[in-house]
Amino acid sequence: MSRTKVAAGLVILAVAAGGVYWWKNPAAKPAEGAAAAGPAASGASGASGAAGRGGVQTVGVVAALRQDVPVRVEASGTVVSLNTVDIRPQVSSIVREVLVKDGQMLNKGQPLFRFDDRGDRANLDKARAQIARDRATLADLDRQYKRALDLRAQSFIAQSAVDTVQSQLEAQRALLQSDEAALQSTQVSLGYNEIRSPLDGRAGAVNVFVGSLVQPSGTVLVSIAQINPIGVTFTLPETQLGALLQAVNLGKSGKDKAPLEAQIVLTGSAGRGTDTPIKGKVSFVDNSVDASSGSIRVKAEFDNSAGQLWPGQYVRLRLILRTIPDAVVVPQAAIILRGTERSIYVVGEDKTARLVPVQIRYPFGEMAVVEGIAAGDKVVLEGKQNLRPGATVRDVPATLDAGGGRRGTKGADAASTPASGASK
Repeated sequence: MSRTKVAAGLVILAVAAGGVYWWKNPAAKPAEGAAAAGPAASGASGASGAAGRGGVQTVGVVAALRQDVPVRVEASGTVVSLNTVDIRPQVSSIVREVLVKDGQMLNKGQPLFRFDDRGDRANLDKARAQIARDRATLADLDRQYKRALDLRAQSFIAQSAVDTVQSQLEAQRALLQSDEAALQSTQVSLGYNEIRSPLDGRAGAVNVFVGSLVQPSGTVLVSIAQINPIGVTFTLPETQLGALLQAVNLGKSGKDKAPLEAQIVLTGSAGRGTDTPIKGKVSFVDNSVDASSGSIRVKAEFDNSAGQLWPGQYVRLRLILRTIPDAVVVPQAAIILRGTERSIYVVGEDKTARLVPVQIRYPFGEMAVVEGIAAGDKVVLEGKQNLRPGATVRDVPATLDAGGGRRGTKGADAASTPASGASK
């Protein structure tokens, strides 16, 4: 066999093997026209990448808002009763009536307990009888004194006799005053046999029963806690003290003289299916900072007509220290952080993106109050990761959720993906 025939046979075998491979692996086949494209195709690919990098990019934008923004401070607090009273007897006696039940809502002046008052009533009758006798004796001495004066005028008796009757008269007057004071004391002691509620509130557990012997130094009969209005005690860091005092003093001496507002939002079962805040006012700021914790103790009062707050309950509350008027507000997601610098992409009327430095005055939720841009400026929210200053863009509205966070755009997300891929 000649060398030429051997070479021809090897070529035929190679072609056959390649055909079998391409038949089993269709993906390995070159695209039509690829062989003809050659170097020109690679050149076109490079041009396409350059076009992707320098073409118009779609971005999602939102308008910077202008609004009044309340500056809030949040804290954790404990619900406390503004008034709590332990009811104790002022006399030693036997319980005759128990007029209060465990957990009962009470009104000020409502009877709670009555004790055995028979001894005090007897003493009261005795004191009244003594006063009646004193008055009778005083009337007799007064008549004697008048007769003595007449007799002395006629020189029938000596002046010493008149003086004696006068002394007896004055002593009887003093005795009458003493017995009248004793009567008042007896009436007070009799009043101790009935205990009334000193305030509006809710009774705790009743600790005595009918027939129980009670003494002033004995067991507390019942505790009463004021429920409405009710208080919340909490602490704020020392760093917030200046703003807190400024807000409190403004409420006392400002034009509206409105007290510093506090709000509580209950969630879960405590909120009873509503997130409506319970509004109150700051009523007390402690006179010193706790040096060990670096915090200041504060108390606020709230209307509790609905009975949603209970002493000892843990709550979250917020204070509105002040309001920033006419603030420019943007989503925090639109702010670009580069070291200590903060900036925002703003789309101008010429459809070019400008990187504008800003200052964050107050972040709240997913929004922030900023300085450096104007209300109404189109702020880039989506697609800024591949954006460069001065780039030409196509802006589409971005959608914000209820908290100001981004929900996505109809065109920016889809358009930014091919653009980022083209730049690779």
